[in-house]
Amino acid sequence: MEVPAITNEAVQRGAAVYSRPVLAIYDLFVLRFTNTFVWKCPSRHILQLYNENVSEKHLDVGVGSGYFLDHCRFPSATPRIALMDLNENSLEKTAKRLRRYSPRSYRRNVLEPVEIGDSGFGSVGLNYLLHCLPGNMISKRAVFENLKPLLRRDGILFGTTILGGDVRRNWLARRYMKIFNSCGVFSNYNDHCEDLERGLSQTFGRHEVTTRGCIAFFRAWN
Repeated sequence: MEVPAITNEAVQRGAAVYSRPVLAIYDLFVLRFTNTFVWKCPSRHILQLYNENVSEKHLDVGVGSGYFLDHCRFPSATPRIALMDLNENSLEKTAKRLRRYSPRSYRRNVLEPVEIGDSGFGSVGLNYLLHCLPGNMISKRAVFENLKPLLRRDGILFGTTILGGDVRRNWLARRYMKIFNSCGVFSNYNDHCEDLERGLSQTFGRHEVTTRGCIAFFRAWN
């Protein structure tokens, strides 16, 4: 499959949707309604993924509204949390929501090499990030390569993404896919589970991928 050219404009377009008004209704609209009725994957399953994999030193990439970090169970009462996103609104909202943990925030494009002056993270979370990035799963492998150096030796990278192929979609899901891809919020028509697995296997020593509804759940270890 041909790897498409990635422009900065396309990267910015995928992140720009997270305005303050959108983030104000994100939990209700996306996490309650859309996940359950459109993607057929209630948010409790994503929260479980966080509960099972988050560490005492965690980096979250593509933070959204910060819901899962706010509600998950960290293995420490005083976790060290870093937030990474291209959208300042998401970083601001999530940092405020997690102010009890004093998180650090970094505005970065993860399709490019990442330097934040820190590493040794026990976990890196990528929830609902990949389907918002331009390109296909072959080009999006760069995200794994750029984040892997930030993990400690026994660290885990985990996350979810909405697939464009290999899954059954109801009428609502087909409509959402068409609208979001046409306006550049999503770029996942060519995101297939087998390409996700290939990208993980080429970057990490071990990985696993499962699906629920339209959503792929993945984990990978150094």
